[in-house]
Amino acid sequence: MFIDYARIKIKSGTGGRGCVSFRREKFVAKGGPDGGDGGKGGSIYLLADSNFNTLLKYRFTKLYKAVNGEAGRGNNQTGASSEDLLLPVPMGTEVFDITDGKHERLGELTEEGQKLLVATGGNGGRGNARFASATVKAPRYAKPGGNCEEKELELVLKLMADVGLVGFPNAGKSTLLSKVSSARPKIAGYEFTTLEPSLGVVDMGNYSSFVMADIPGIIEGAHDGKGLGTQFLKHIQRTRILLFLIDIDSPNPFEDYMTLYKELHLYDPHMDKKPHLIALSKLDTILESDKKEMLAMMKREFAEHLHEDIIAISSITGENLDVLKDILYNKLQNLNRIEDPVLT
Repeated sequence: MFIDYARIKIKSGTGGRGCVSFRREKFVAKGGPDGGDGGKGGSIYLLADSNFNTLLKYRFTKLYKAVNGEAGRGNNQTGASSEDLLLPVPMGTEVFDITDGKHERLGELTEEGQKLLVATGGNGGRGNARFASATVKAPRYAKPGGNCEEKELELVLKLMADVGLVGFPNAGKSTLLSKVSSARPKIAGYEFTTLEPSLGVVDMGNYSSFVMADIPGIIEGAHDGKGLGTQFLKHIQRTRILLFLIDIDSPNPFEDYMTLYKELHLYDPHMDKKPHLIALSKLDTILESDKKEMLAMMKREFAEHLHEDIIAISSITGENLDVLKDILYNKLQNLNRIEDPVLT
């Protein structure tokens, strides 16, 4: 089950208290103070782990507590500090502190092994040996351990993929993903078959590949939450390239593209500036005798009005799927060279 939202409570460990103790040795009437310090309480970190792709782990367990530090002991023995608690989350998780009604962004985890400190453990208290001085030779007090931190966190997962599929319901996104990758999303001939995002690895050979994300269908008004749009749109914010998939059987493919483009802009003004490609799906539904003329007309309309090029594909027959994969892969390679000039 894909879960992209969770709320949890966390509590770091309290520091161990300092010890009040005095030496007890044979033939020593009044030994000096020897109370040791307390140990540090465990802190809590979130850890980005590529083995996880959902927040399901946090759906049922709502409270996570680190262990308290141990108290100090006599003979100047320091109490043991507790280990930190590491909570694994998928890469792409954004973290907010929502304690007492606030909504403070703590950070996001986007790289494998990245850690985010969300609650600091209390420091250990000092034992009475620390307070001995020339004027106070036998202190009978020690410090308690530092307090723990208690917080309520909101975890929001935004999928990380190279290519994000954008289209209306039943445009053929799931079918395309199943044909170009090993992913097996649910496929059916009705709208909103896909109710949760799916990821698939597209193999380009020679140990090269890229990740494609199938996002549930977007409808007009999605930026306002219509059709659960805001839950779906967030998953394409971190994709590097957008692949607009338009049903060639639509009464007006050009208007469909403009609607999708508008919804992205209204949701996030920066998202429609991502590199993108427009593909017309279901080419197999067009009669062979009409195909050439129809494609020429559509290519002309997109070129004249938007200066956009398009590609027509069929996930059923496989027509132009290899061409599509090559175009997307080359776009990603160009992005890599721009982002890392060392590669050029």
